[in-house]
Amino acid sequence: MTSYPPSRCCMVGHLHEGEAKGKIRDIAHISAYLSYPSDRSTENAILFLTDAMGHRFINAQLMADQFAANGYLVVMPELFHGDPIPINYGTDFNIWGWYKNHLPPRVDPIVEAVLGEMHTTLGCKRIGGVGYCFGGKYVCRYLKAGKLDAGFIAHPTMVEANEVEGIEGPLSIAAAIIDPVFTTAKRHESEEILERLDIPFQINLFSDVEHGFAVRCDLSKPRQKFAKEKAFEQAVAWFDEYVKARGV
Repeated sequence: MTSYPPSRCCMVGHLHEGEAKGKIRDIAHISAYLSYPSDRSTENAILFLTDAMGHRFINAQLMADQFAANGYLVVMPELFHGDPIPINYGTDFNIWGWYKNHLPPRVDPIVEAVLGEMHTTLGCKRIGGVGYCFGGKYVCRYLKAGKLDAGFIAHPTMVEANEVEGIEGPLSIAAAIIDPVFTTAKRHESEEILERLDIPFQINLFSDVEHGFAVRCDLSKPRQKFAKEKAFEQAVAWFDEYVKARGV
């Protein structure tokens, strides 16, 4: 395993202010948040796989809108069968018990169905995968020919070594210096696996932040805000190179 199971850090953080511009609609009978670029093009797209807060979480919706503003159709599906975790939920919440109800046999069919609709009905020619915390595992699982063309993950949770070994496309990772899930040792293990694969990869390590920073950091803290913004820019630059550029 190249990242540990979820813990309390996977469900705490700060709400961000803003008004979502996208819309909730059904894709393959699955609720999803969609945000379109200004030209309404669907050729270059991003499948946004969320943390445990889910697709109705305002922080994730605002980030989806940011990706759309950079020229991508963004599709952010509901991964949890109506069972996301509210941010800063009770301290006695059994997150491991929750996680065991949302393993690949329940999540893979959602990702498969939404990707199928993106490749066909929505007319997406190239698709990048974004995965935060929980979602990082599924970017790794689907970063393969005919599925996702490139991937970006931040502070991933519960990623198995064989899932990293099976990656077939370019992967970028944003990591926090303080992370009990994607620890220094686990990050180095991931680096060693990626180094053996014949794919482009990138790992950026951010100081002054903890697990979840790329989605749920405290924006009133300048260093946290800076890290979140730079992790987002990292993702956009990666997709501009390995999704948009390859589509030209």
